[in-house]
Amino acid sequence: MSTPEPQLAEVARIARDLIRIDTTNWGGGRSKGEREAAEYVGAHLESLGLTPEYFEPIDRRTNVMARVPGRDASRPALVLHGHLDVVPAVAEDWTVDPFAGVVKDGMLWGRGAVDMKNMDAMILSAVGDLLRAGEQPERDVVLAFFADEENGGVEGSQLVVRDRPEWFAGATEAISEVGGYSIPVGDRSAYLLQVGEKALMWVTLVARGRAGHGSRVHPENAVTRLASAVAHLGATDWPVEMTETTRRLLAGIAEISGLDPATDPDALAACTGPAAAFVASTFRTITNPTGLSAGYKHNVIPDAAEATVDIRVLPGAEDAVLAEVQRIVGDDIEIRMFHRDIGLEIPFEGALVDAMVGALAAHDPGVPVLPYLLGAGTDNKALAGLGIDGYGFAPLKLPRELDFTGMFHGVDERVPLDALDFGVGVLRDLLRTC
Repeated sequence: MSTPEPQLAEVARIARDLIRIDTTNWGGGRSKGEREAAEYVGAHLESLGLTPEYFEPIDRRTNVMARVPGRDASRPALVLHGHLDVVPAVAEDWTVDPFAGVVKDGMLWGRGAVDMKNMDAMILSAVGDLLRAGEQPERDVVLAFFADEENGGVEGSQLVVRDRPEWFAGATEAISEVGGYSIPVGDRSAYLLQVGEKALMWVTLVARGRAGHGSRVHPENAVTRLASAVAHLGATDWPVEMTETTRRLLAGIAEISGLDPATDPDALAACTGPAAAFVASTFRTITNPTGLSAGYKHNVIPDAAEATVDIRVLPGAEDAVLAEVQRIVGDDIEIRMFHRDIGLEIPFEGALVDAMVGALAAHDPGVPVLPYLLGAGTDNKALAGLGIDGYGFAPLKLPRELDFTGMFHGVDERVPLDALDFGVGVLRDLLRTC
């Protein structure tokens, strides 16, 4: 006899339902599409008395938006946005079906539970709480849910910003994912508030040689050349480089943990336990090989071999890093850029930052909030083209032992149910005050 599913709060039900809509995005235009997820979101927005608008510039790559009128229409609008696509999940690697929306051990499991159908659900539930209580946010709020974020927004937010800029009329600030969550710092805790994103460059390394029989002496082997280049690049230990944000982050970690601020940055990052690798990526260039492609038969040496590399750099360092990558892999390796996007960094100050910090303090008093520079990227990059400053603030109070950051694009994604409830409360209070 099957165990009945537990009664879930609205936010968990929405997140579960969205996880059960498979919106896998393999990149390069290959995706299952976001249409059904966008229609689900749109139906929920309609149930709240809002009027959703859809934009589907490419078949099944659907974006949806609604505007919530605020009490003070003279103030600049705030954008709350999320993406509806997810990266692929290999079911055999998971302990649960990644698209079943399983609830167990007090957590919601599934692809998107961390990135970022959890935040989509928190946005919808927080706004719903306000509207059903007969309240309004302090200012107009634009709710936007994008396609294709996991491919850099090429078929999602970038097209929305280009073709539907009126959706964001009057908006100056935005809030989205990868911030607002708690991390351990020594024997205490802190919240990270994202005020910047590293620039990204997705490249293909191409090695060329001479085709031939696999049984011959063959020094012009493209696979060997590529393997050497990839090994050197993947093993490169890039130096620490600070920005104002990362300096403030490390100073905060040192203060909380009682260490000397001059302590080695990696040692300070280690104080954050499971989040250490995530934190350490924020103050150095990252060049991770992510794919290899070569050959068409086991006894034929191909004349070319390719590798994809995910490069994340501090804002403004893109060209210098690209030149260094060329030096590392060698002049005989061709570097082809197939996607490049800007980096962002804005000050950790202002009325919205104060409101986000205050909302966290009201729900978890006495826990410091630290700024940080996201090592990855979000749809805030696209909105920046409209002059909108973007923050990462998906508030979650998490167990100290949970490797939350390690589950971004990882296996067995899961989020505690009580963390979702916490996030709804923080976002609801934020909308009342900001």
